Amino acid sequence: MHSWQFNKEIQNYINQNLHSDLHSLLLKKSPFPEFSMQEIVQQIKGKQVAQKKFPFLLQDGIVFPPQLNLEQSSSDKTAVYKSKILGGKKFIDLTSGFGIDAYYLSENFEEITLVEQNNELLEIVEHNWNVLGKKATFINQKLEDFLQHNKETFDVIYLDPARRDQNKNKVFLLEDLSPNILEIQDKLLSISDEVIIKLSPLIDLKYLISVLKNISKIEIIAVKNDVKEIVVFLSKRYSGKMICTCVNLETDEKTFSFKINDEMNAFAEYSEPEKFIYIPNNTILKAGIFNLISEYFNLKKLHPNTHLYTSEIKIDDFPGRIFEMEVIDSKHIKKNEHFNLISKNYPLKPEEIKKKYKLKDGGERYLIFTQSKKGKIILKSV
Repeated sequence: MHSWQFNKEIQNYINQNLHSDLHSLLLKKSPFPEFSMQEIVQQIKGKQVAQKKFPFLLQDGIVFPPQLNLEQSSSDKTAVYKSKILGGKKFIDLTSGFGIDAYYLSENFEEITLVEQNNELLEIVEHNWNVLGKKATFINQKLEDFLQHNKETFDVIYLDPARRDQNKNKVFLLEDLSPNILEIQDKLLSISDEVIIKLSPLIDLKYLISVLKNISKIEIIAVKNDVKEIVVFLSKRYSGKMICTCVNLETDEKTFSFKINDEMNAFAEYSEPEKFIYIPNNTILKAGIFNLISEYFNLKKLHPNTHLYTSEIKIDDFPGRIFEMEVIDSKHIKKNEHFNLISKNYPLKPEEIKKKYKLKDGGERYLIFTQSKKGKIILKSV
């Protein structure tokens, strides 16, 4: 691996070309005989990704891996959140990758171990951690080989399994991931009090609960209402009570936690629209707690298949968006008006609605096309 941190000229060149057309750069001859243009462009791409995903790596001397490794890396936003709920003496990341999660999650641990089968990638991580002044033990080994020969125990084990098969197709079932979580879950719990597994936001929670043992907690983590990951906590001290937490980072919305069985025992009341309309955030929708939200916040649902809620008095701490709205007749929608369009349990999609009523996007007002128990309705923000 090249020692980029000792070459100020190439660092300056990288910084000067952060906004250059990279395809054009690749056609040029490298101004530095010891570095190919492909290597230089890889570093420029790395800094571009770091600006959005992990800005703490923007200092000179940091080396970036190929683009695929960057794409598979967590953003620092979700990693920082997870770091605040972990602590202990010994932490190990068995699927280190580019090490973003490990860098933050290990913050409150005394001893840190990173396992990664890609030797070149691990060398880059070790180099970067040295630049950042962070210590760890780096092990270049397959996870399965490590587990076979390991005799240590850890306070926390962390895994982020690869979610692509040999043909680079996305996979979601735990038995299709690499490593196969179902095959190693007993081994993991035999050497650690707590095992934390990061999974795709698309994974089905009911399936997850049916195949994993000792789940103490599930975290559904979103950033600005975009669900980024599902994090599962397996615990030796599992008490039989499973908690799910819905977190929407970079918003003013409060975290919402509940017991997994709460939804089965909850009941929703139904009503025609009242003064306020509530749209749950995507973590709530992912959790599927449609009746529980109604019962917990004392809200009424519009329709069994319309996950919109209503009340006469505003509930400020609802985890989602809140609108003051009124029901209108479609005759009162004027051509060329500006609206933000929302379609929920309605035959037409927003683009089709816009075309039908000759509306324009944008502005501060909202139109919601939906259904109550009595049929199709249109709601307009007041």
